[in-house]
Amino acid sequence: MILTSAKIENINDRILFLDISKNRLYLHKNYILKIPLSFIGLLFGCFSLSAQTGTLKGTITHNGEPLPFANVVIHKTNKGASSDANGNYRVTGIPAGSYSIAASFTGYKTKAKSVVIAKGKTQTLNFDLVSENNLDEVVVSGTLKPVSRLESPVPVEVYKPTFFKKNPTPNIFDALQNVNGVRPQLNCNVCNTGDIHINGLEGPYTLVLIDGMPIVSGLSTVYGLSGIPNSLLERVEVVKGPASSLYGSEAVGGLINIITKQPENAPLVFADAFGTTWGEYNVDVGFKANLGDDASLLFGTNYYNYENLIDNNNDNFTDVTLQDRISLFSKVNFKRKENRLLSLAGRFFYEDRWGGELQWTPEFRGGNEIYGESIYTTRWELLGSYQLPVEEKILFNFSYTDHDQNSVYGDTPYLAEQRIGFGQLTWDKPLKGHDLLFGTAIRYNFYDDNTTATGSENLNDVDQVWIPSLFVQDEIALAEKHKLLLGARYDYDSRHGNIFTPRIAYKWKWSDNDVFRVNAGTGFRVVNLFTEDHAALTGSREVVIEESLEPEESYNVNINYLKKIVTRKGAFIGIDASAWYTYFTNLILPDYDTDPNQIIYDNLDGSAVTTGISANVDLTLPNGFKALIGATVMDVTNTENGERQQQILTERFTGTWALSYKIPSWDLTADYTGNIYGPMRLPLLGELDPRSEYSPTWSIQNIQFTYDGIKDVELYGGVKNLLNWTPDRGNPFLIARADDPFDQNVTFDVDGNAVATADNPYALTFDPSYVFAPNQGIRGFVGLRYRIN
Repeated sequence: MILTSAKIENINDRILFLDISKNRLYLHKNYILKIPLSFIGLLFGCFSLSAQTGTLKGTITHNGEPLPFANVVIHKTNKGASSDANGNYRVTGIPAGSYSIAASFTGYKTKAKSVVIAKGKTQTLNFDLVSENNLDEVVVSGTLKPVSRLESPVPVEVYKPTFFKKNPTPNIFDALQNVNGVRPQLNCNVCNTGDIHINGLEGPYTLVLIDGMPIVSGLSTVYGLSGIPNSLLERVEVVKGPASSLYGSEAVGGLINIITKQPENAPLVFADAFGTTWGEYNVDVGFKANLGDDASLLFGTNYYNYENLIDNNNDNFTDVTLQDRISLFSKVNFKRKENRLLSLAGRFFYEDRWGGELQWTPEFRGGNEIYGESIYTTRWELLGSYQLPVEEKILFNFSYTDHDQNSVYGDTPYLAEQRIGFGQLTWDKPLKGHDLLFGTAIRYNFYDDNTTATGSENLNDVDQVWIPSLFVQDEIALAEKHKLLLGARYDYDSRHGNIFTPRIAYKWKWSDNDVFRVNAGTGFRVVNLFTEDHAALTGSREVVIEESLEPEESYNVNINYLKKIVTRKGAFIGIDASAWYTYFTNLILPDYDTDPNQIIYDNLDGSAVTTGISANVDLTLPNGFKALIGATVMDVTNTENGERQQQILTERFTGTWALSYKIPSWDLTADYTGNIYGPMRLPLLGELDPRSEYSPTWSIQNIQFTYDGIKDVELYGGVKNLLNWTPDRGNPFLIARADDPFDQNVTFDVDGNAVATADNPYALTFDPSYVFAPNQGIRGFVGLRYRIN
C-alpha cells in the first residue's frame, strides 16, 4: 500500500493533511490554504540552519559613552552591523566557529577582538574605542606634563606619521611644508640651507626639540634639521607663541617638539625607501630588540643621496644642492621598579653637501677660480631621562650635542665648533586644586669659529657661557570648567644679567567638545649671529655689526578656540582657530636696504609687531574621505624712525591642505597635498635691480597613491610639484651676477658701492640671497614601505 495522505495535527477544528501525490499541504475542512512542498522544505531547512548558527551582540562606546552608527565587521564573512542610537548592535545567522570581530567608527582607532560563536547561542562582545583624532591626543610640550590636547591650557597642535606619509620627504625640514603657519624657508640659492618660520617669525625664533631636549640649536638651527629621519617619528607637537617661561631662550616665536618612537611601540622591523625622477634616493631602515629581560632597543638609520647636476634656469649654478647624508639613531628603554622612567638615546649625523657652478669639483674647494659652497657637517647627540627612585615624581632630563662644521663659501672659509650641554630637574607635585611643577635647569654653550664673532686677528676669544635657570608653574582648578595657569622663569646669563619671563594662561572648557583659551607671556632671545644667519656668510655683501647686540624681548597675547563635532551619521569635524599679537623690542634683523653692498645687524631702534589669525579644519567622513585644511593671515612689520615696513621674506597669507580618500575594495588611498603663499618682500641690491621687489602668490601641489593590499607592505608613488612652479618665473635671474661670482668685473666707487657699467648695467654684485621658494620643479616618485609588527 502506498501512503498518499496523512493526518498531521488537529488545529482548532481544522485538520492538517499532507497529500504527497499532489505535492500539496492542505489545511482541511475548508481547504482555504494550499502550500507547495518545496516551500515547506525551505521552511524546515531554515529551522535546521538556525540551529547550526549563533548570534553576536554588544555595545560600542567611547569612555563609557555610546557610539551610534559605529560599524561591526566579522572578518572573512559578508556579515556585519551598525550600532543603533544607544550604541547597541546585533548580528544573527553566524555559522558556528571562531572569528575575528572588528569595530570601527570615524575618528576612532579600529579595535579587533576574537570570539567563538556556538550553535544556537548568543555571544556578547563589547567594544570601547579610543579616539584617533588629534584633539584627544596626549601632549607634553605646552606644560612639560602629559595631558590631553583638549585639557591643555596651552594650545598644542599634533601631527602624526600618517600626516607626513601623505607627502613623503627625506627629512623633517621638508615634511613641515604642509603644516599651517609653519614654513621651511630656504636662505640660499646655492647651498639650500634653511630654517623654520612660525607665524612669520624668522627661524632663530623657533626652538626645535627632540624628545623635549634642546638638541637643535645654534648651528643646527640652519644645518641640522635635514638629518632627522621621518620613520622614527611618534608625533610632532607645535606650540605657536612664546614658550620662554618653560624653555628659555630661542622659544620666542614658538617651538617644535619632535617626539621619537618608544621601542615597545615600534615595529619589529621597518623599512621605507623611495626615489624620484630627479635622481634622489632616500632609505630608512630600523628594528627593535629586547636586551635581556630589562631593556628594549630601537635602532634606525637614514641615508639620503642626490648627485644629479640640474640647471633648468640656465644660470650655470646647481638648482638643487647635491647631498650625501647618513643619520644613525638609537634609543634604549630600561624596565625599573614601579615603572619608573629610564631612557637613553643617541644620534650620529654626517652630511656632505655642495652647490655652485656646474663645473665645480672638490679640487676647487676654497679657491677663487670656480665658485662653490661646500659644507661638511658632523654631529653627535646624546639625550636621556631618569626618574629618581623616590615617592615623589622627580625627573632628570639631560642632553649633549657636539657639532663640527667645515665649510667654504666661495673663497670664504667658515670653520666652527659648537658644544651644548643641558640638564633639567623637574618635580611634578599635584595638590588639591593645584597641579604644581617646580624646575631647575642649567645650560652650557661652547662656540668657536674663525670669524670675528670669536676674536680678532691675533686673539681667539671662545664664547663659553653657563646659564642657570629656575622655573615654577601652577595649574589651578578654579572650577570644574575653568583652569588658570601661572608660570615664571628666571635665567642668569653672564653676558646680559638677570632675565625674568612670566606667563599666564586661562582655559574655559564649557563642554566636552568646546575649549576656549587665552595665553599671555614674555620671551627673550640671545642672538648667535653667524650660527643662525646664513646670509652673513654667502655672497659678496660685507657684514657690519654696528653695536653690541642686546637680547631681544617680546610680549605676546594668543586667543584660541577649539571645537570638536561628531555627527549622528559618523562624520568628524575639528576646528582649531587662533588670533595672536606679538610686540618686539631690541629686535635684530638683517638690514639689506640701507646699503646694497652690506648686511647691517643692530638692535632695531623702534619696535616690531606680528599679528594675525589662523585656523585649521579637520574633517573625516564615513565614506573614507579625510581633509585637513588650514589658513593663516598675518601682518609682520617693523617700525624705525617713524617708518613702517613689511618684514623681508614674510608672507601675508598662507594656506595648506591634505585631502585623502580611501577605496577599500581596491586597497588604494589617494592623497592630494599642497600649500599656497602670498607675496613677500624680497632683498634687492639697489634701485636698479631688475628683479621683482615682491614674490608672486605661489603654490606647490602634490598627489600620491598608496596600495596596501599586500600584507606588511605599502607601495606608493605620485608626482610632486604638479604645477611645475619655480621662483624664476617672471624674473630675469635669481642669483645676481651668477657669471661673475667673485666680482672680478665689478667697478666700485670710493665708498665701495657698485657702479653701473656696460658689463654691469644694474650695478649689482654677486648675491644668492634672493630666494623664497625651492628651485625644484615637477618630478615623479615611487617608494615601498615594509614592516613586521
